[in-house]
Amino acid sequence: MDHFLYKSGLLHAEDVPLPEIAAAVGTPFYVYSAATLERHYRLFVEALAPLPHLVCFAVKANGNLAVLKLLGDLGAGMDVVSAGEYLRARAAGVPGDRIVFSGVGKTRAEMRTALEGGIRQFNVESEAELRALSDVAAAMGATAPVAVRVNPDVDAGTHEKIATGRKGDKFGIPIGRARAVYAEAARLPGIAVTGIDVHIGSQLTALAPFEAAYRKLAELTVALRADGHDIRRLDLGGGLGIPYTRSNEAPPLPADYGAMVRRTVGHLGCEIEIEPGRLIAGNAGLLVAAVIYVKTGEDRDFLILDAAMNDLVRPSMYGAHHDIVPVAEGPPGAPTQPFDVVGPVCETGDTFARGRELPLLAEGDLVAFRSAGAYGAVMASEYNSRPLVPEVMVKGDHYAVIRRRPSFDEMLKRDTIPEWL
Repeated sequence: MDHFLYKSGLLHAEDVPLPEIAAAVGTPFYVYSAATLERHYRLFVEALAPLPHLVCFAVKANGNLAVLKLLGDLGAGMDVVSAGEYLRARAAGVPGDRIVFSGVGKTRAEMRTALEGGIRQFNVESEAELRALSDVAAAMGATAPVAVRVNPDVDAGTHEKIATGRKGDKFGIPIGRARAVYAEAARLPGIAVTGIDVHIGSQLTALAPFEAAYRKLAELTVALRADGHDIRRLDLGGGLGIPYTRSNEAPPLPADYGAMVRRTVGHLGCEIEIEPGRLIAGNAGLLVAAVIYVKTGEDRDFLILDAAMNDLVRPSMYGAHHDIVPVAEGPPGAPTQPFDVVGPVCETGDTFARGRELPLLAEGDLVAFRSAGAYGAVMASEYNSRPLVPEVMVKGDHYAVIRRRPSFDEMLKRDTIPEWL
């Protein structure tokens, strides 16, 4: 469920008509619904309510400070994968003891930043990282709480580029080597073992891969405790998918996921950490764009929009689908035709959809890309020297610009021409 509905023939974000925002900030722009963000976060809290838990929002899905502040004020933790994301979470008011630091390539400087500012735990992904963290923490006279990320060799059945739990993927330590790695962690100075971490991929649409991974995690927990390790947290990662189309094939609900968590690891008495990003933010956002031209080609027609692959890269990068809908709702039974929906960037890959059946649109008409709140603005670039688009948050009948569009002058001033030129 989201809070983007047609009212009096116009698509609204909560109670704000999208043309009103377009007139104020220009197109393209991202818009987020505060009510949807809050509802989706609470669904996870309710799903895990019988167990001690912390829901950590995956900052990589949407790093806007207003989004992080909204979720943090509700009690969310944050899952970060860089010093920049860590500092974003702290700037949004999230305390260090609710921040989990993941990622395969943490630098020593990033480790110091998190230890100085406070951290709930590091999710360690290799023996080399573990030793580096020990060196940094010991030199600071600090103790780094760690969970080792294990790779359970479970195929999540998701897109090749976002699968992370198979033995050939770059993430985690092979689960068969975990006991030896935990033994080393227990001997290292500056390291305190707190739990185990696993994450098998993103946009999963079935619970079976999760269940297979979590059952392996439960067996490992028992073995590590027998070895004398104090395993009191299980970080189960994120990855639960969202419906990118309006079909009847919806991914599992958070309530079903929570029941599966209780069934597989609930008996261990551990605090549960999960790291959803897409399911909290994905359907809480739209990308709104305007039609620049309607172009008739040799064997197809094109809708050329003012949004491009640099604004929303998922279709180009993953072949991802986003529903595209007109902001002004047409009458029932209005004619449609297939269009290739493209942007103005000088790449054939700047294509959002091919042969998409859409109403007959004209120059200046607005369209909205649904399910664009995760991995949308956060992955945007200034390719072709196109400014990053504004982000807007709506709450009820009012809205605020939470990131403005930079001017061309601001973009140019970031470059420096050497004196010898």
